[in-house]
Amino acid sequence: MGRRIILLRAVNVGGAKLPMADLREVASGLGATEVSTFIASGNLICVPPGNPSDFDRALEQAVQERFGFFREVISRTPGELADALAAFPFGRTTPRFSYLHVLVATPTPEAAKAFNEADFGADQARVIGDVAHLAYAEGAGRSKLTTAVLARRLGVQGTARNLDTVAKLVELAG
Repeated sequence: MGRRIILLRAVNVGGAKLPMADLREVASGLGATEVSTFIASGNLICVPPGNPSDFDRALEQAVQERFGFFREVISRTPGELADALAAFPFGRTTPRFSYLHVLVATPTPEAAKAFNEADFGADQARVIGDVAHLAYAEGAGRSKLTTAVLARRLGVQGTARNLDTVAKLVELAG
């Protein structure tokens, strides 16, 4: 089994405090090896034991039991995230305004088509497979294209990381 980049949705925001040392401890306790984290936003790199999807669900449950809140766990291989970076359709004019919103599942073709055809004003967005590629004109904090809007329009939850963070995670997991 190879390394995975594991992204937890919405930790260390809105009262959902999850210290990264505790996340590493929980992952190790579930049998993961080569465990590390990067910045305090729920980025974990490890080699999970067995089936990665089973590990993701076990990590969700363990976080809920230990910290009292549920957060989706989304994992990808370093190669999958490197491919998503390479497919970013809007250039890298301002990496801190450019994001990959990694989804828990691939949206229906109808939802993806409607999303891709929608007008988001100065912001740009396109779903490619199980990733929404986002380029915010003035930053994510000023956009109406929020996580809640993405979930509602696409029918699946996800979590966003800027391109610099994703590139660093791929490098660290490499």
